[in-house]
Amino acid sequence: MDMSKEKAPTERRGSVVERVINGIISSIIEGELRPGDQLPTEPELCKKYDAGRNSVREAIKQLQAYGVVYIRRADGTYISDSYDQKMLDPMLYNIILHQNDWKDFVTLRAVIDIGTLELALTLPNVTDCVPDLERIVDAMEEEMHSPDPSKERIMELDTQFHDTIANTVHNPQVASVTEYITRLTVPSRMNTVERVLRQEGEVDNFVALHRQIVDLIACRDAAHIVKVVQDHYIYWENDIESEQPAQKEVPG
Repeated sequence: MDMSKEKAPTERRGSVVERVINGIISSIIEGELRPGDQLPTEPELCKKYDAGRNSVREAIKQLQAYGVVYIRRADGTYISDSYDQKMLDPMLYNIILHQNDWKDFVTLRAVIDIGTLELALTLPNVTDCVPDLERIVDAMEEEMHSPDPSKERIMELDTQFHDTIANTVHNPQVASVTEYITRLTVPSRMNTVERVLRQEGEVDNFVALHRQIVDLIACRDAAHIVKVVQDHYIYWENDIESEQPAQKEVPG
């Protein structure tokens, strides 16, 4: 192993530890690791995150302090399977442990978007974000119509779109909740994007639904917030409903 990783400056070391922590948290969110599962071994984590042993140990130490993992002596490190107030991002982890239905997340995301837009449209400078939103949607349209569209790039732009709206209200709690739901719903939304890209003519409709939100903000059209948000999630909601029977047949 390259021990130079352990001799890096404090700032570099900190970024490596954060990378390991965020990687493990992302693995839990995406279902690669589930509550009660044993973490990969220290050498495996070093290889996966390109990190030295000290950085991996520090990351595990911090996750243990947060209550996300616990250590069984002479056995290994495990993902916590019960809720604890000291957990990193407690609301996020509590949602993970409850294994909510994807349809619940659609509803939650819609409620958050409706509330955020209602608050945003009361602010005097809310339309300042319109040029940024238009740029994001233009980039999304270009990517989706490209010969080899990247689902990851489309997801990145969609995240930027919703983050930009959330940031207009200048409330860190709104931004945090939006980030939580965005992270939790990546697998489901990725499936939706894949299906839209496969269906002829649906890309333009998908982009148009984003433009409706931009137009709503530009016109300060508070009366149509609920309808526009509900329309925006029609692909995601229909996609989840179509998958539910197959999901029930998967052995637990």
